[in-house]
Amino acid sequence: MKIVITGANRGIGLELVRQYLARGDSVHAGVRTPESAGELAALVEPSGGRLRISACDVALETSVRAFADSVNGPVDLLINNAGMRNRPDDLDQLEDAARTFEVNALGPLRVTRALLPMLRRARGAKIANISSGLGSIHDNTTGGAYGYRMSKAALNMASRSLAQDLRGEGIVTVVLSPGWVQTDMGGTDAPTPVAESVAGLLSLIDRLTPEDSGSFFGFRGERIAW
Repeated sequence: MKIVITGANRGIGLELVRQYLARGDSVHAGVRTPESAGELAALVEPSGGRLRISACDVALETSVRAFADSVNGPVDLLINNAGMRNRPDDLDQLEDAARTFEVNALGPLRVTRALLPMLRRARGAKIANISSGLGSIHDNTTGGAYGYRMSKAALNMASRSLAQDLRGEGIVTVVLSPGWVQTDMGGTDAPTPVAESVAGLLSLIDRLTPEDSGSFFGFRGERIAW
């Protein structure tokens, strides 16, 4: 498969690249600053030409367009993983919420729009937008995290619209929550190792069917309430 992954320089994105390469897929990785993506760059030579790295700042239309121009041929799977979370994320920090929304909600839409011609050239292409349980309105029982929660809830709605708009073309679009993961963003108190979360995501993505399009899943395959 030909897979495009954004936010691939660390955490979940980096592990997605590792696991897809390990099983023999080709990956085009997008990162905001390639020169600082040392761990990702170290995977290029062992991949035997199956990994390419390009700059992609999902908050900038010009960067996204240039990234799309660097992607050659049909794309079987797009994983919109790039995201951010500022802390503190409370009522006194709403200025940061605008930037979070720009990256987490609008960023995946920019990338998807730019790569649609390549997705349409593949048979049964899939779009997986990495969201969060914190984007579930149903599950918000603790409050706070305004910018992050709002941005992920918006991403969820955008993904549902994409699923409806692209259903007739056979493109499956889903929202995935990786869980609370041991990454820089998740912190050391998180219960789930990144390799475990990503292995679950890969297995779930492999099993997706057109009937799943527009759904919100956890990394273990459970459906999450919007």
